[in-house]
Amino acid sequence: MNKPTTSTIQFSGEIQNKKGAWSRYAAAEDLFTTLLEAEALDKNLNKLSLITQCFEQALEQALIAAYKGSSVSEIAHRFLQRILYRINRLKLFWYDDLKLYENERSYYLQGIRDKIEGAWQTWETQHFDLFALKKLKVEESLREEARNDLHSKPSEVGLFFRDQMGKAGYRRLLEISSLDGLVEASQLSRMLGGVSNEIHATLTKLFLEEYGNGRLSRKHSTFFETMLNEFNMKTKPEAYIDTVPWEVLAGINHSFLLTERKRYYLRYIGGLLYTEVAIPSAFRNYSSAAKRLGFSESAMGYWELHIKEDARHGPWMLHDIALPLSERYPSDSWELVFGYKQQRLISERAGGAIARSARIADSGFRAENNI
Repeated sequence: MNKPTTSTIQFSGEIQNKKGAWSRYAAAEDLFTTLLEAEALDKNLNKLSLITQCFEQALEQALIAAYKGSSVSEIAHRFLQRILYRINRLKLFWYDDLKLYENERSYYLQGIRDKIEGAWQTWETQHFDLFALKKLKVEESLREEARNDLHSKPSEVGLFFRDQMGKAGYRRLLEISSLDGLVEASQLSRMLGGVSNEIHATLTKLFLEEYGNGRLSRKHSTFFETMLNEFNMKTKPEAYIDTVPWEVLAGINHSFLLTERKRYYLRYIGGLLYTEVAIPSAFRNYSSAAKRLGFSESAMGYWELHIKEDARHGPWMLHDIALPLSERYPSDSWELVFGYKQQRLISERAGGAIARSARIADSGFRAENNI
């Protein structure tokens, strides 16, 4: 087992003495790494009690700061979403060291995940009037929502990406997007088990297109890797995870939650419908920025591919998946609309965070080069 060293114990004891929330949460995440990589974590919790106590104290503080305070604590949100992501990430195989999956079914980690998800999802749900959603005419609502998002005008954030983002900002966009882009559609793969029918067949067809129909050269993540190579950037998954805002991590973790809980199947489908409908519009702004900045086709190929393919995927999701599901589950079909609206909120929040980060990157570049 990876026994805590004297320095580790001293470090864990110092967590409360460090000044500033950032330092405290960074120290707590280091403690969590020790737990995550411990040999047979559940069997050795007693030997790791000092570390678990210090980590859990920071966790409780973060939960209060993020979800129960009068103002938003960005640092607490970031800490919680990073911890949750690291637990969720164990559900996917990345062809890395097998020892990293030692604790993938740990009850302790499951408890930490459930605690974060419970508080976080309660906070997320407060943004919606569920009573009103349950009274909607679902088919009519889905058609209207999809139509509006398909033909929506660029938002202020979208206009920034399209017309103002500089080269440094574009690179930051790639850094942040790589966390999901290099393993694209991985969560969708977890929705394909079970009985087959027309709905399932269409969902499988969509998944196969995302995965290049089994050809690595056509897999969407390969196109993203090509974009990174164009700028001599790192192509290893998670290489830029420290630049990823909590809002983007929340979107990834939300997808993990919905795909792991089949009870949330309709919410996931509603969210996927929004994604497939809205992506072409968002990616057009990214592609336009690349063209404006004079980049090659390889530097924007991933965006262009989605603009083309998702023009078909959106109608598939609406007519062949979402609407048939609304008929199949009439009493629960409102969850499709809930999932759609919730994914829109999460995506727009993430887009705003990426834009802010890109602006900072551009400002830093200008300052360094006296522009």
